Amino acid sequence: MSVIPADTLADAIAAIEDVSSRIEDVFARVGHELGRGHLIFKELNQGLATLSSELSGAEIEGAATALQEIAARLSDLAQALPAESALLETIGKSTAEASALLKPLFKHIQMITIIARSARIEAAALDGDREGFLAFTQEAYDLGKAVQGAIEGCARDQQRLSEAVATAFGRQKEFESRYRNQLAAESAELGSAYSGLHDQRRNSSHLADRAGSSTRKIAEAVGSAIVSLQAGDSTRQRLEHVSHGLGLVSGAAPSLVPEPIASDDGARAICQLQAAQLRDAQREFGGDIGQIVRALTAILHDAGSVVGHGRTLFGGEDGGSSSFLTRIKQTLAHASTLIATCEGAGRSVDEALAIVEDTLTKFRQAIAGLAEATIDITLIGMNAGLKASHLGSRGSAFVVIANELKATADHVSVGAGRLRPVLDGIERSAGELKELRVQGDPTQLAKLEPQILQALREVEAGNERLGKLMSRLVDEGAEFEGLMNSAQGLMTTLGEASAALPAVAARLEAASAAAQQPRPQARDEAVLDQLFARYTMERERDVHREFLQTFGLGSIAAVRPVEAVETADDGIELF
Repeated sequence: MSVIPADTLADAIAAIEDVSSRIEDVFARVGHELGRGHLIFKELNQGLATLSSELSGAEIEGAATALQEIAARLSDLAQALPAESALLETIGKSTAEASALLKPLFKHIQMITIIARSARIEAAALDGDREGFLAFTQEAYDLGKAVQGAIEGCARDQQRLSEAVATAFGRQKEFESRYRNQLAAESAELGSAYSGLHDQRRNSSHLADRAGSSTRKIAEAVGSAIVSLQAGDSTRQRLEHVSHGLGLVSGAAPSLVPEPIASDDGARAICQLQAAQLRDAQREFGGDIGQIVRALTAILHDAGSVVGHGRTLFGGEDGGSSSFLTRIKQTLAHASTLIATCEGAGRSVDEALAIVEDTLTKFRQAIAGLAEATIDITLIGMNAGLKASHLGSRGSAFVVIANELKATADHVSVGAGRLRPVLDGIERSAGELKELRVQGDPTQLAKLEPQILQALREVEAGNERLGKLMSRLVDEGAEFEGLMNSAQGLMTTLGEASAALPAVAARLEAASAAAQQPRPQARDEAVLDQLFARYTMERERDVHREFLQTFGLGSIAAVRPVEAVETADDGIELF
C-alpha cells in the first residue's frame, strides 16, 4: 500500500487528466478556427487588390474629368452674370438715349414736310416756270415723307428694343440675384466631388497596400499561432507522463508487463518529482497560452484595421460609396435645373440681342437714307432758292422758304450725327454680350450631362461589384473576428483551468513530505530510469536530472544522454 493517500493521488490524476483532455479539445478547435481564419484572409487579400483595381480604373477618371469640366463651366457662368447684367443695363441706357435723340429728329423731318408744303403754295403763286418750282417742292416733300416713314419705323423698332432689353435685364437681374450663389455653390460642390473622386483614385492603391500589409501581418500571426499550438500537444504529453508516474506510485497504472515497485522513500521521491514536472509544465504552458492570446489580440486589432481600410477604399464611413455617388448625382441634378433656368433666362437675352441686331440694321439703313435725303433736300432747297432769287421781289418769299428747308435739313443731319455714336455704343455692348453668351452657352453645359451620367453609370456598375466585395470583406471580417474571439475565449478558459495545476503539485508535495528527505533505494532508480525513458521533451529530462541531483543519485538517467532521440530547436519532439 502506498505511503501517499490514495484519494490525494486519485484527485491529482483526475485534475491532471481533466486539463489534458481540455488541452486536446481546445487546441483542436482553436487550430481549426485559425486555419479557417487563415483562408479567409488569403481571400480578403485578393479581394482588396481587386477593390483597389476597380477604384483606380478609367471609369472614375472619366467621371472626375467631366465633373471638373462642368464645374469650371458653371463657375464661368456665375462670374459672367454680373457682366451680362451690366451690358444689358448699358444697352438699355443707350436705347433710351437713342429714343431721346429720335424725338427732335422726327420733329425736324416733320418740319421739312411742312416747309415743302408751304413752298408748294408759294410756287403755285409764282409767275413763270411755275411747274419747275412745283416739281422742286414736290420732290422735297416726297423725300421728307419717305424719311419720315423710315424714322417712324425706327421709333417703333426702338420701342420694341427698349421693351425687349428691359425684359431681358429684369429676368437677368432676377436670375443673378436668385441663382448666382447657387451656381457658385454647385460649381464648388462639383469641384469637391472631382477632388474626392481624384483623391479616391489616387489613394486607392496606397490604401490597398496598407490593407494588404495588415492582411499579410494577420496571415503571419495566424501561422505563428498555429505553430504555437504545438505547445498544447507537448504539454498534454507531459501531463500524461505525470499521470503515469503518479499511477506507478498508487499502483493503479495498468500494464501487461509487471513494473518495478518503488519503496516508500522512492514513492515519495517520485511524487515530488511529478510535482516538479507539473509545476514546470504549467509554467511553460501558461507562457505559451499567454503568447497565443496576445497573438490573437493583435490579430483582432489588425482584422479591424483591414475592414477599416476596406471601408476607406469603398468611399464612405458607413462602408458604402453609394452615398458619395448619390451626392454627386444630386449635385448634377441641381446643376441641370440651374442650366435649364439659365436657358430660360438666357432666351430673353438672346431675343433682345436678335432685336438689337435687327434694329441696328434698320437704324443704319434709315440713317444712311436720311443722310442721302438731307443732301438731296439741301440741294433742292439751294437750287430752288437760286432760281427764285432771279425773280426779284416776286420770289423773295420762296427764297426764305428754301433757306428754311436747307436749315432744317442741316438740323436733321446734325441729329443723325448725334445718333450714330449711340448706335455704335449699342453695337459694341451687344457684341460683348453676344461673346459672353457664346462662352457661357447653357446648351454647351447641357451637352456635358450625358457624358457625366454615362461615367457615373459605369462607376455605379463597378460600385455594385464593389458593394458585393465590401459586403464579403465585412462579413468575413466579422466571421474572422468571431473565430478569433472564440479562440481567445477558449484559450483564456484553458489558461484558467491549467492555473489550478500548481495547487495540485502543492498537494502532492504536502502528501509526500516527511521529517527526513526521501532516500530512494537501488530498485527505485530502475523506476526513475523507466520514467526517464518515457520522456519525449528535453525539458522533461532537464527537470528529471535536476531533481535527481538534489538526492545525489547516480542513476543512469542523470548521467547518460539519450542518443536515440533528437530534439527540435524549441525542445519539442515530433513523432
